[in-house]
Amino acid sequence: MKIMSNELLVAAYRDAKKKGQDHEWIQLLKTEIKRRGLKPITLK
Repeated sequence: MKIMSNELLVAAYRDAKKKGQDHEWIQLLKTEIKRRGLKPITLK
């Protein structure tokens, strides 16, 4: 995975969830967000 800033990481997660992309990619992003101590806030 590319090195991303916290903002880009959360934005990529939101975008992946919104588009319904590959489940493994979403899980990888979510894991990295949790590892950094961020909250993966999703828009409904």
